[in-house]
Amino acid sequence: MRLNAQAAARSGLRQLGIADHGPAMRWGLGVESLETFETIRRDIRDINEVSGTYRGLSVLLGCEANIIDFEGNLDIPPWLQNDLDVVLAGFHVQIRPRSLTQGMRYLVDRALSGMSSYVAKRERIRNTDVVTAALINNKIDILTHPGLRINIDTAELAKVSVQTGTLLEINCHHDDAMLAFVKVAARCGARFVISSDAHNPDQIGQYERGLEVARKAGLCGEQIMNVIAKGEDPEPKLARFRPSTHLTGSAKKRSDMSKDLHEYK
Repeated sequence: MRLNAQAAARSGLRQLGIADHGPAMRWGLGVESLETFETIRRDIRDINEVSGTYRGLSVLLGCEANIIDFEGNLDIPPWLQNDLDVVLAGFHVQIRPRSLTQGMRYLVDRALSGMSSYVAKRERIRNTDVVTAALINNKIDILTHPGLRINIDTAELAKVSVQTGTLLEINCHHDDAMLAFVKVAARCGARFVISSDAHNPDQIGQYERGLEVARKAGLCGEQIMNVIAKGEDPEPKLARFRPSTHLTGSAKKRSDMSKDLHEYK
């Protein structure tokens, strides 16, 4: 964890979000249980208590939750959503679904959609309904890699994100699929974060690819909520993700660092 904080401080970040995947993720990619977040919290508290060592860096406790059913439920309960500094959520294929029947229906439709325009249209409607239901029924600060590898109505999703105050992620690992999505979502009034999606300390603060997507999409500083433009007052953006006095946590070695706050060069 200290290596993560050191890397963030060296990169000039003001805030670093530690957001391991929720427990529904397969193949050991997420936390083993919800109790793990208490261990993470203690680690981050230790880091934040000596924040002067890391040039004023603030580390936030988060989770990249998984949407686990067609009703838009997440694999972390409401009490934990309210207890975290920042809640991210994503539509991930490689999860343990809440319902085996729904999981099989999704996989079958996904396989058939390339062969049938009817199935593709049905899948698009359902995927959009699932994600928008997740935004409406949960406390989600950031929707991660929206539309990546799933058929979804970008405009409809963006409009709901505006209503719920949810930010859409520009993911630096998936920038090739981001530009078209960002352009449409921005026209609908959506706001964004640029995420390094770092899986090790060397990747923290590596956000150039995401910034390039933002530039190509014509975004301004007001549309990107974790970028401070030169000369801009940083306080409003820092305050959006400011942890309360008892909520500051840390993470496991395999964490996703999915919220960097940095200067817009």
